[in-house]
Amino acid sequence: MTQGSEAKHILLFALPMLLGNLFQALYNTVDSIWVGQIVGSKGLAAVAVSFPIIFMLISLVMGLTMGTTIIISQYYGAKDMDNVKKTIDNTLLMLIVASILTTIIGLIFSKPILVLIDTPAEILKDSIVYLNIMFGGMIFLYGYNGLSAILRGMGDSKTPLYFLIIATVVNIILDPIFIYILKLGVAGAAYATVISQAISFVLGYIYLYRKHEIFRAKLNELRFDSQIMKLIFKIGFPMAIQQTLVSVAGVFLNAIINRFGANAMAAFGAASRVESFVFMPSMSIAMSVSSFTGQNLGAKKLDRVKRGFKAALLIGLVISIFTLFITLGIPKYLIMMFIKDKEVIALGVQYLKILGMFYFAFTFMFVANGVVRGSGDTFVAMLITLVALWFVRIPLANILSKSMGLVGVWYSIGIGFLVGMTLSFSYYFSGRWKTKAIVK
Repeated sequence: MTQGSEAKHILLFALPMLLGNLFQALYNTVDSIWVGQIVGSKGLAAVAVSFPIIFMLISLVMGLTMGTTIIISQYYGAKDMDNVKKTIDNTLLMLIVASILTTIIGLIFSKPILVLIDTPAEILKDSIVYLNIMFGGMIFLYGYNGLSAILRGMGDSKTPLYFLIIATVVNIILDPIFIYILKLGVAGAAYATVISQAISFVLGYIYLYRKHEIFRAKLNELRFDSQIMKLIFKIGFPMAIQQTLVSVAGVFLNAIINRFGANAMAAFGAASRVESFVFMPSMSIAMSVSSFTGQNLGAKKLDRVKRGFKAALLIGLVISIFTLFITLGIPKYLIMMFIKDKEVIALGVQYLKILGMFYFAFTFMFVANGVVRGSGDTFVAMLITLVALWFVRIPLANILSKSMGLVGVWYSIGIGFLVGMTLSFSYYFSGRWKTKAIVK
C-alpha cells in the first residue's frame, strides 16, 4: 500500500468524526451566540466560566471511554468479537454508575468551585444555574459519547453523526425559544442543550439496539467482567487523568483570567468557542490515527502505522496553514458573532491573533499522541500533558499575567502547545510505543 492509501483511509474515517465534532461543538457555540447577543457579556461570561468545571467533572469518564475505543479497535482488528461484546457491556455499566455520581457531585460542589476560582460576583448566580441544569442531564452526555466511543473502536464513525445532526437542529430551534421568547436567559441555554443531548442519546440507543446485535443487551443482562474492567481502567485511566489535568488546568486558567473581570472572561469564552472549531479537524485526524493505529497493530501491520503517521502530519500541516489564514484574516468578525461589546471584541481578537501562530504545534502534538494512544501507551501521553499544562502553561500564565497582563496569559497557552509538541515527537521517534499493543 502507498502512503496515499493511508491518507485516504485516515481522511475517510476522520470526516464523519469531524462532522460529528463540529455538530457537537455547535451545542455550546449556539448557546454562546444567543446568550451573548441577547443576555450580553455577563451572560456569555457565565457560560464561559462554567464550561471547564463541567469538563472537569466529566473528564475522568470521557478518558475511560477513549480507552474503550482503543481496546475495541484492537480486539476488532484481531476478530475477537467475544471480548468486543464484553468491553461494550462493561462500558455501559461503568457509564451508568459514573453519570449518577457525577450529577450528585456536580450539584453539591458547583457553587463552592465557582467561588473558589474568583468568579466575578455579577455572573455568579447565572453560572450556578447553568451548571446545575447541565449536571442534571449528565447521563445523556455520557450515554451518547459512550455509544460513539464503542462505534469508533469498530471503525464506524458515521452512525452517531446522523442522530447528532438531528439533536443539533433541535438545539438551534430550542435556544431562541427558551432564551428569547420564554426569557429564561442563561438557564434557557442550558435546558436547550440538555434536551438536545437527550434526543441524540435516545435515538442512537434505539437504533443501535434494533440494528446491531452486539448492542442488544438489557440492563439486567449486562455482566460485570473483572478482567475487561481492569483493562478499561489500565488503558483508559491514564487518559482519564490526562483529561482531568486538562480540565482542572482550564479551571485554574479561568481563575487567572477572572482577575481581569467579566469582560476578559467573556472575550476568552468567545475566542474559545471559535478555537473549538479551529481544533476540530486536528482532533478528528488524531482520533482517526488512534483507531487506525490500534487496528493495524492488532493486525501486525507496523509499517502501515508509520505511513499513516506521515500522512496525518501532511494533512495536519494543510489544516494548520488554513486555520492560520482564518484567525489572522478575519478575527474581528469571528468574535462579533458572539458579542457586540467593543472591549470584549478587542480582547478576543487579541487572543486569536496570538494563538493563531501556535496552532500548528497543537495539530502536530495531537497527531503524534494519536499514534501513542492507539498503541495503548496512554501513560506517557498523560505525562506529556502534565508537563505542558502544569509545569509550563499555568505557572507561566500566572507569572506573565502580572507583567504583561492578558497578553501574557495568551502567550503562555501557545508556549504550552510548543512544549507538548516537542515532547510528543520525541517519544514517538523513540519507538517505545511499538511494544505496548494489547494484542500480542
